[in-house]
Amino acid sequence: MNPQRRKLLRWSGLPLAAAATDGVAKAAVIAGTNDNADAATPAVRRGRTLVFPRDHGAHPSARIEWWYATGWLGTQAAPTHGFQVTFFRSRSGLAESNRSRFAARQLLSAHAAVTQLQPPRHLHDQRIVRWSGDPAAALGRADMTRGGVEIGRWSLQDQTLHWQTRLDGTDFKLDLRLVRTQPLLLQGEAGHSRKGPREAQASHYYSEPQLTVAGRIGVMGRETPVVGRAWLDHEWSDQILDANAVGWDWIGINLFDGSALTAFVLRRRDGSSLWAGGSFRAAGSAGTSFAADAVRFMPGRRWRSASSGASYPVEWLIETPAGRFEIRALMDEQELDSRASTGTIYWEGLSELLNSGGQRVGLGYLEMTGYAAALRL
Repeated sequence: MNPQRRKLLRWSGLPLAAAATDGVAKAAVIAGTNDNADAATPAVRRGRTLVFPRDHGAHPSARIEWWYATGWLGTQAAPTHGFQVTFFRSRSGLAESNRSRFAARQLLSAHAAVTQLQPPRHLHDQRIVRWSGDPAAALGRADMTRGGVEIGRWSLQDQTLHWQTRLDGTDFKLDLRLVRTQPLLLQGEAGHSRKGPREAQASHYYSEPQLTVAGRIGVMGRETPVVGRAWLDHEWSDQILDANAVGWDWIGINLFDGSALTAFVLRRRDGSSLWAGGSFRAAGSAGTSFAADAVRFMPGRRWRSASSGASYPVEWLIETPAGRFEIRALMDEQELDSRASTGTIYWEGLSELLNSGGQRVGLGYLEMTGYAAALRL
């Protein structure tokens, strides 16, 4: 590995092992905004009006950004699979004054996973490439008319009425259409979402719940048509974690009555809550955001990873202004080791939401970070 490449990976916060997957694959951020890394105006600010479809695209002046799609396949009563597709963009900060169109101003990475419930199997894969941000460069291009991101044969793209994701992993394939059925859900205050006690600890954040899914999934060489339901998040930030936060717990749940529930808590090292939030939106209604002191996550049964040694609560009691719920993983072993791309180990998995009477009322994803090691963004 040459010294400059080693320096780039170290400064970006990525492990040196990431170099094993950093290659010459075609990469592109399809940016829906003229945002640039030299802009004097902060990328995230209270009062900014999000404009679509422009803001489905990339925001290169923000330090970090991700597009995140999760969902279940099958039926509400008997889901067969869960899936996760996440693309990350990280501004390297190393080439702001480098005029070369080949300079690695941005790092693009992606995680994808498929959970098969019967027989139990959890498959995941990852990618990372460098991107100059120049539409004419060999490794990148920008399209100002439509949002999305691509790394080689992995993609997530806005197609006006739906999102399309296609990827070809080592042991699985996805070709899914995620069709919009509801308006965008702007999280926080009109899309400005606080993530800590200081004003700067915030993101622009919106969700697209209750997406209907149709397409094909391939697992270990066997492809089948599928239908289901999905959730998409898009978030960008300059500073999202307080120095005292080690990670977060988050849920995004599509309820069977058409409602959408978001809840999260950022944890200190001792497990106490540093900050919390979320929202609830009933079908056909305006969403309601939760105050930071109105959300509680209470851990229940735990599962220990034989791979990382991390112990994760795979069952939780969650109190929100929308009610008290239980979230339970549908399979314990849904840990992702992404040390070859973003450098983290975390748990991300298909889960069921139960009401106070113990009835399943929704399905979605639970995410837990900072259990194997403190998260650094």
